Amino acid sequence: MIEIDREVCKGCLYCVETCPKQMIVIDEKLNAKGYYPVRFDDGDRNECTGCSMCAVICPEAAIEVYRESKK
Repeated sequence: MIEIDREVCKGCLYCVETCPKQMIVIDEKLNAKGYYPVRFDDGDRNECTGCSMCAVICPEAAIEVYRESKK
């Protein structure tokens, strides 16, 4: 699972292009700075593998990746 800080995101779309599961999409609402940020949209698929490619490529460091630990 990932969290995107919509107020930091400038909508460069690098993460959208990088996500192998295509689970990051452009939001329809502007943020406070006037950008269309991205948002995580997995629906109920739970397909995010936590690869963190989105966080690595984000120039604004607006993405945090959380992996669930398996016990």
